[in-house]
Amino acid sequence: MTQREGEDAAPDNLILLPHTDGRLHLHYLDEDPRDRDLRGVLWALCSFNSPDGQGQPTGRPQRKLMHPYRQMMTMQSLRCQICTNPARTPLGLIFLAGPHAHTGETAEVLTNQPPVCANHLRTAVRLSPHLGGSPTVFLVQSAPLYGTTSTLYGLGTHGVQPGPPLPYGHPDTGRFLASQQIHSLHTYRTVDLDELL
Repeated sequence: MTQREGEDAAPDNLILLPHTDGRLHLHYLDEDPRDRDLRGVLWALCSFNSPDGQGQPTGRPQRKLMHPYRQMMTMQSLRCQICTNPARTPLGLIFLAGPHAHTGETAEVLTNQPPVCANHLRTAVRLSPHLGGSPTVFLVQSAPLYGTTSTLYGLGTHGVQPGPPLPYGHPDTGRFLASQQIHSLHTYRTVDLDELL
């Protein structure tokens, strides 16, 4: 899901147009149906490097940047953020967060980080700078799709604003330019990394 050197954001060719619901909706001037996710939200575009002989992405990984399309596809299908194989284990899904992300067993947790499979748990901890080597580990039974982190486009004094994670179905989704998909962790327990390993 990581963006690679040589992969660049698409040119800024966005426009707000009136929609049948009476609201303005964001579009690309040269929009393609693949520019929107299954719920109709417009996504930030980023180029792809040519794959290598095994079909793997090329270019040095830029660990602090997520490729919007790769992140979305990994989240939608709950695949491992390292190998892209199905991430579900016999114990549930494994999600990782920074060491101070956990606020209590009953709190809903929103995450933009795809799950990891059991085989790549150590690799994900080692490669993810935001985990600080001491992640919060969520063993999850239920992780419904929540929404996206997006840039919200408006007119006048509102302009362009980075927004908080908003759920699908929010009244402003027509003016979103999504960059990361979000899951809500509902049924989970936190476990110690060594215990899980």
